[in-house]
Amino acid sequence: MTAPNILLIVSDDHGYADRGGLGLHPDVHTPALDRLAAEGVTCTDAYVTAPICSPSRAAIISGRYQQRWGGQWFESAAFPPNDVPTLAELLRDQGYRTGYFGKVHYGQENVGDRGCPPHHGFEETLYGLAGQSFGRLNYLHHSDDAMTSYGQPAAHHMAVQPLLSGDTPVEHEGFLTAEFGRRAGEFMTAEDERPYFCMVAFNAVHNFCWQLPDSELEARGLPAFHDWSPDTDGSFVEWYDDVIVPNLPHGREYYLAQLELMDAEIGRLLDAAGDDTIVVYITDNGGSTCNFGDNTPLRGTKYTLWDGGIRIPMIWRWPGHLPAGRRTDALVSTLDLVPTLTAAAGATGAVGVAGAAGVEGAAEAAGEAFDGLNILPTLAGESDLQHETLHWDCEFQWAVRSGPWKLSWVANDANTQHLKSYEHAPMGEGWFLANLAEDITEQTNHYTTHSAIATHLQTQHTTWRTKVGLPPLPTP
Repeated sequence: MTAPNILLIVSDDHGYADRGGLGLHPDVHTPALDRLAAEGVTCTDAYVTAPICSPSRAAIISGRYQQRWGGQWFESAAFPPNDVPTLAELLRDQGYRTGYFGKVHYGQENVGDRGCPPHHGFEETLYGLAGQSFGRLNYLHHSDDAMTSYGQPAAHHMAVQPLLSGDTPVEHEGFLTAEFGRRAGEFMTAEDERPYFCMVAFNAVHNFCWQLPDSELEARGLPAFHDWSPDTDGSFVEWYDDVIVPNLPHGREYYLAQLELMDAEIGRLLDAAGDDTIVVYITDNGGSTCNFGDNTPLRGTKYTLWDGGIRIPMIWRWPGHLPAGRRTDALVSTLDLVPTLTAAAGATGAVGVAGAAGVEGAAEAAGEAFDGLNILPTLAGESDLQHETLHWDCEFQWAVRSGPWKLSWVANDANTQHLKSYEHAPMGEGWFLANLAEDITEQTNHYTTHSAIATHLQTQHTTWRTKVGLPPLPTP
């Protein structure tokens, strides 16, 4: 069988409910994502490995829990070490040409670091180092002139630094979502006998969604909103509180405009992808409700270990191999991308074994540290293979899910207080045991009434922490 092309689309902070095909919001219009779902398989119980971007993205690119190299929260987030191959490197070694177009944020990367796409397997690139600007890329401005015009520290906070191609700075003035889509489309349609792996990491719909082209603002009847300037707005922290829920006028409309424009680019990429192409859509963490995203019916938001912070949209399409319009509630993870896509590309050995060895101990059986599974048979409806357990650990909060049961613990410390006050995130506190089969909204706490289940899950998480190299759990 000829190796398939692979298109991996990663959005940023996309709300779980914000897809038109779900019918939850009449003002949400995502025809391309709805088309993708109609032509492919939707995973309703798909999770990322962290409720924030940097550690989550490290697991996406490696197929391994980022805690294996100490990544738990922003301060400890880092790109996988040199001896951990990335998805791009594995596919490149399978004969693929590789391209990356979009946001990079595994930590605080600098030009030339391994976290930069040309240094972990991507041949053609256009990207921005969002870790240099609090995880943001400006939607409109990336040039030396913009750096001068904004001045410091505004240029840093508003993320207007030039983009990069390889290690070379590239200036771009214009709508960034469209540029990433255009460059990805050119890469996909280039004349080359090799199959391609194209990864498109849109910065949409991350915050500062008012940064829209003038033509879009006019067409939608939306007023322009200004980026931060210390000369007129005072401190960045004070200004920031005015541009998140509930304070920014038209905030939801700006967000939906960015979502629609990203969806249009996804539609063009779907048109460019033939039947010989695997297309996967995910987002990097749960939707950011402080940025006007909606995670209904899930509780919580980005930053939290409620399902609203870690359960994501995940859609797979591979005509002729995966059924159209199928939905599966198998417990799957972005950890599964690497073993699944490399298996589809024809890889043998460790990846194949990891997908077939079952769940617990799959990585050890493979002789590799893959924590994901080859879920192609599950997606096709030919197998019940799924994760028995999934784990999350951010040091000050952790969770474990096994079957319908999910146990979480949140400390009442400086981290949670900061997230409550700065990001308006509903963090929760202490122990919580949810039965997601009966209560997807995580409103009923079974911790005291089902103490044996809670104890079992805590033991599982303690064992997992030892396996990935984390110290023992702190005493709550």
